Amino acid sequence: QVQLVESGGGLVQAGGSLRLSCATSGSIVSVNDMGWYRQAPGRQRELVATITRDGTTNYADSVKGRFTVARDNAKNTVALQMDSLKPEDTAVYLCSAEILQRWHLTPRAYWGRGTQVTVSS
Repeated sequence: QVQLVESGGGLVQAGGSLRLSCATSGSIVSVNDMGWYRQAPGRQRELVATITRDGTTNYADSVKGRFTVARDNAKNTVALQMDSLKPEDTAVYLCSAEILQRWHLTPRAYWGRGTQVTVSS
């Protein structure tokens, strides 16, 4: 019953910016780590950024200094601010979260369906 839904993707020129958001819903008790991954056609899914409940962040080297991940623990949302976008950033961006669902004993990872980001040159 837990759902994650991404929004904010689109088409942008190289050097531009986009802000992705991820909303969670359902019978959520608590949310632990949250993060963003991306997958381009023919490529493996790769980690983009993660953030813990206390705000500790981790970024892929390829996006460090350009992307910023943030979360709102009151709303159980996570955002990804993407600046100085490059064509190689083109991918489907997926939101993930480790969530403890109501009536479950342990948390597990949940995933959104993704939002397309296309960066043109």
